[in-house]
Amino acid sequence: MPDETPDADDRPGTPAAALTHVRADGTAHMVDVSAKAVTAREATARGRVLLSAAAIDALRSGAVPKGDALAVARIAGIQAVKRTPELIPLAHPIAVHGVEVDLTVADDGVDLVATVRTADRTGIEMEALTAVSVAALALIDMVKAVDKHGRITDVRVTAKSGGRSGDWHE
Repeated sequence: MPDETPDADDRPGTPAAALTHVRADGTAHMVDVSAKAVTAREATARGRVLLSAAAIDALRSGAVPKGDALAVARIAGIQAVKRTPELIPLAHPIAVHGVEVDLTVADDGVDLVATVRTADRTGIEMEALTAVSVAALALIDMVKAVDKHGRITDVRVTAKSGGRSGDWHE
């Protein structure tokens, strides 16, 4: 059983039989990872929340009406990692051994970075993406009284390590 989905399977037009989460009849299923070796794995995801100058000023001065928006978003991202298999239908429940969620206020918004670590049988990329996405949503919720037009953008995996496919980063 392969440890990771080969890169070629991610390309459009790949036959369903070659995709690990699709049966020969085209129906989705959860892959059995029980035969895979437990290895140390890490994934980092990034994203941005674009905000108005008023929202940036409120974040920098600590004047967000709902309170410490960055702390709430950080905790929301950490909590989200633990809930990933409940939100992503084919994600495996895996042991999460470490989570870092960092938010940096920039002149036009907030940059979010989440790094998640495990020693398990399958990757942790979905958990990193979930952390960034939920942290961004929490941030939007916290600042919506100041900026009703916040926009989440550029959410993506930027690095991973461990597993058969090895290490990579953007």
